[in-house]
Amino acid sequence: MKKSLKTFLKDSAKDYLNRSANPAIVRASTIYFKSIQELKSHQKKIAKGGKAEFFDYGRQGSQTTIALQRILNEMEESHQVFLTQTGFAAVVLAIMSVCRPGDEILISDCVYRPTQKLTSQLLKEFNIKTVWYNPNSFDDLKSKITNRTKLIYVENPGSNSFEFQDLGKIVALAKRNKIYSAIDNTWATAYFFKPIKLGFDLSITSATKYYSGHSDVMAGTLAVSKKVYKKVWWFNHVSGYRLSADDAYLIIRGLRTLDLRMEKHQENTKNVIRWLSKQKKITNILYPYKTSSKNYKMWKKYYKGASGLLGLIIKSTSKSSVYKFINSLEFFGIGYSWGGYSSLAVYNHKSDMGERKYFKLKKNHHLIRLHIGLEDANDLIKDLSKSLKFIKT
Repeated sequence: MKKSLKTFLKDSAKDYLNRSANPAIVRASTIYFKSIQELKSHQKKIAKGGKAEFFDYGRQGSQTTIALQRILNEMEESHQVFLTQTGFAAVVLAIMSVCRPGDEILISDCVYRPTQKLTSQLLKEFNIKTVWYNPNSFDDLKSKITNRTKLIYVENPGSNSFEFQDLGKIVALAKRNKIYSAIDNTWATAYFFKPIKLGFDLSITSATKYYSGHSDVMAGTLAVSKKVYKKVWWFNHVSGYRLSADDAYLIIRGLRTLDLRMEKHQENTKNVIRWLSKQKKITNILYPYKTSSKNYKMWKKYYKGASGLLGLIIKSTSKSSVYKFINSLEFFGIGYSWGGYSSLAVYNHKSDMGERKYFKLKKNHHLIRLHIGLEDANDLIKDLSKSLKFIKT
């Protein structure tokens, strides 16, 4: 019987062999075979991308990680999903799998700060050139393609600045020019948007965040198209990336409630934004909620929903008063990462943004990032209302 994604998330990875509602946590380095012939035959099957019930060596994973890969592959509608120890390791895996000396990467100006460091600093030592494009201008992207361009890399929406790009046009441009395309899809996850289905070759998600959902595990996922599968498989094999069985189990457990959590994050965020939009001390809200805006139109065109991460721009001559606003919040933890059940708030300093050419804050403007969790939205609003009083305009 055909089932919806919501049912699939509840029904998948059951262990019928052990009659358990959840998969076994299989920790292994050595994998036993009945004969040398069986071992060699199995290695060939895996190398060709055959469906695996187990691997030939524990570095490649176990039955627990395979169970997670199958869930994610179904949800992503991809050719295969690779698992890494952190979200950023999935970024590295994607880029290093397809780029070689002499290549160029076209990358949006609004990517995650560590991704900036990887591409503009480390890859430079390998003679791989990084070219930045304006995420608000498709023409700028198009004009910077050369015969050396190997990869277009997008983060959507932009890290901290929340720009939404026309993803379909980017994919079409990449295909016309025989260029690989990659996207960091952590904000939406494959629950709200499926990049491989749209035509991207590589789709990155930090499983640390919404897939886990409980702020107690770090992991990354890389969904790939058939076109790049062998390249990613080879680099993943030689690099030794591996997610532990214990972490894979925790993410499987988190995925059981992904649909409920994502929809609640979205509902709470809409309620909070509805209130924030009426506050005079808030200069701008970085989130696709204004129906007349370009960002809203680009979000609506490709996404089935929106998550709980947003930005606030506050104008104040007193940075200390903005700090006090954050420090006085009761239900918002102060800390990095997001995607867990609890709300978070951080002040985005210039160093957090990285080298940005196309996004600049005006004088006395401050950028605060909020993650809206699963608490009662009314409590969050009351908390924000109480703390906004400390901001001096």
